[in-house]
Amino acid sequence: MPPNILPLLLPLFLGIAPPASPCPAPCICASDITSCSGLKLSSPPFNLSGYTSRLDLSHNTITALSASWASQTLHRLTALVLNRNSINQIQENAFAQTPQLTSLDLSSNQLAALNSSMFTGLTKLQELLLFGNRISHIATDTFQSFIHLQRLYLSGNMLTRFPIELYEVQNGPKNLTFLDFSSNRLAELPVQTLLSLQYKSDIYLHDNPLTCDCPERALMEYWSWKQYRPVAEFGPGCQSEDSKCGRQDDSDVQDVEEVSEYQVDPGRELSVPCPGISTAQEGALFFWVTPHAVLVSSEHEPGKAPMPRYTVLPNGTLEIHSALEEDSGTYGCVTSRGRPLRTGESLEVTVVVGNFSLNSSLEKNQQRGHFNTAFTTLASCLVSIALVLLYLFTPCKCGRNGRGCGGRALVICSDPTEVETGQRRTNGKRVAFLEPQVEECNSENDESKESAVTAGHAGTEGILKNGARTVQQTTTDVTHTV
Repeated sequence: MPPNILPLLLPLFLGIAPPASPCPAPCICASDITSCSGLKLSSPPFNLSGYTSRLDLSHNTITALSASWASQTLHRLTALVLNRNSINQIQENAFAQTPQLTSLDLSSNQLAALNSSMFTGLTKLQELLLFGNRISHIATDTFQSFIHLQRLYLSGNMLTRFPIELYEVQNGPKNLTFLDFSSNRLAELPVQTLLSLQYKSDIYLHDNPLTCDCPERALMEYWSWKQYRPVAEFGPGCQSEDSKCGRQDDSDVQDVEEVSEYQVDPGRELSVPCPGISTAQEGALFFWVTPHAVLVSSEHEPGKAPMPRYTVLPNGTLEIHSALEEDSGTYGCVTSRGRPLRTGESLEVTVVVGNFSLNSSLEKNQQRGHFNTAFTTLASCLVSIALVLLYLFTPCKCGRNGRGCGGRALVICSDPTEVETGQRRTNGKRVAFLEPQVEECNSENDESKESAVTAGHAGTEGILKNGARTVQQTTTDVTHTV
C-alpha cells in the first residue's frame, strides 16, 4: 500500500468522517450553493467543495475554461453559471468533471464558434444559454451528444444560417422544445424544414433581416393563422408588402366553394385543391403539410427522398395516388395568397381514407335508435301527464255503497318497459299516491261531508316516495273507514 494512502484511510477505520471542503475564498457558500459572482476572478476557484450543486461564476473576468479548472470531479453539480465574463475559448474536456450538469449558462461572453469538443461530457444537459456572444459558425457535430437537450438560446449572435443539423444529427436532441434564434443575421429560412418542425418545438426567428420572399411570406402567413406561439407573441418577421407573391381579389375567392373534408376509398386516387386558391400565378410555390411529410410543388430538396404516392401540381392541387388508410388526417396548404385571410377561412382540409359510407350508416342507425328511445320516453311522459290532468278535472261519480272515488296511484313519467307484473317499482322515479276522498250521493248532507273530511286523516294527501312499494301496500296504508 502506498504510504500516502494510509493517512486517508485511517479516519475511516476509526469511524471519523473526513472534514468537508471549506468554502473557497472569497466566495460565499450556503448549503450546496457556491456563489463567486462579481469578484473580478480571472479563473474559477480551484478548491471547490464536492457537495456543490450550483456554482455561480458570473460577472467576472474569466477568458478561458481549461480542462483542469476544478480540482476534483463535481458529481453533484447540476447548474453552472458563467455569464457576463469574457470567455472566448473552451478547451476540450472542459466539462468532463461535471457529468451531472443539466443547466449551463455561457451567455454574454466572447465565443465565436461552436464545436463538439468543447461540450464533451455534457450528456445530461437540458438547458444551454449562449445568447449575447459572437457566434458566427456552428459545426455540424456540435450537438451530437446533447441527447436530453430541451431548451437552447442562440439569440443575439452573428449566425447567417439556420442550424438544420440540430434536428438531424445522429444522437442529437430528440426532445428540443424551445429554440431562440432571434436577433441574428438570417436572410433566408429553410421553409420546408421549419414546417416539419413546428409541432416539435417553439422556434423564435424575429428580428432577423429576412428577405421575405414568397416562401418566407407563406410560412409567416400560415404560422399566423395557426396562432403559432413565437409568431403570436412577436409578430411575423415579414412586414413589407410584396406584389410578386400571388395577388388575388376577394371577388375571385368568393366564387370558390369551400370544402373542408375529402373522402376516398383505399387504393383510389384523390385530388385536393389548395383552399382559398382560385387561380395560381405562374411560378407560385406551394407547400403541403401532410401527416407524414412536408411536400413542395417544385423539385424536392437535395438529400431528401421523394414520396411517389404524392404529387403537388403547379396550381397547388395535391394528388394522392393509391390512397392508404394511414393517409387520413389533416392537410395544410401553405402558399402566399397575397391578400388578407377572410374571417373563418381555413388553410387546412381533412382527408378520410376508408369505408366511410359504412361508418356513416352505422352512425345514422345509432342516432336513429337514440331518437326512437327519446321519442318513446317523451310520449310516455305526455300520456302520464294527460292521465293526471284527466284525473284531477274529471267529476267524481257515486259508486256502490255510497263510496266516492276509489284509491288511485299514478306513476309520473315512467318508462313503459319498466312496468312489472303485480307491482310498480319506482327505480328512482317519483310516484304520486292520492288518498281516496269519500263523497256521499246526497250532496245536501253537509254533516256527513264534514265528518268524512275530518275523520282522522286529511281529505287528500300527496305522498312522494322513492322506495320500492307496491300499489296495494300504499293504498292500504292511506285508506280509512268512513
